[in-house]
Amino acid sequence: MQIAFLHGAAPQLLSVLRIIAAASFFTHGMVKLFGWPAPFEYPLNALLLLAGFLEVIGGMLLMIGLFSRQVAFLLSGQMAFAYFIGHGSEGFFPALNGGEAAMLFCFLFLFFYIAAAGPGPWSLDEVASKAPPVQQAGPSN
Repeated sequence: MQIAFLHGAAPQLLSVLRIIAAASFFTHGMVKLFGWPAPFEYPLNALLLLAGFLEVIGGMLLMIGLFSRQVAFLLSGQMAFAYFIGHGSEGFFPALNGGEAAMLFCFLFLFFYIAAAGPGPWSLDEVASKAPPVQQAGPSN
């Protein structure tokens, strides 16, 4: 059963999903790197610094929808790695090992949405795809 009034808005809702998920992801990186909007409760090491950098830069790129598929693919791998390295040793179930966010970001970014479906119409990727081709300067006939 489809909800008729939402069916026509699916592309725009994909953009909203991308923007909201990316904003949340961005915030995770801001906490790690800058202690904002809350202090990070664990000591930083090289992996956490790299994760924070990827979360801030990747989150920003996804929010604006630039290089969306490539960034989403990269961040999906980061979240799979985070899940297995940071949470998997605490047990199998994400609700019990604290890895729900990592698992959700991984599947949201890679499977079906973002990397597979694209960023939606409200993105710089979409704007760039509709731009007229740039003509090369050269001798005129």
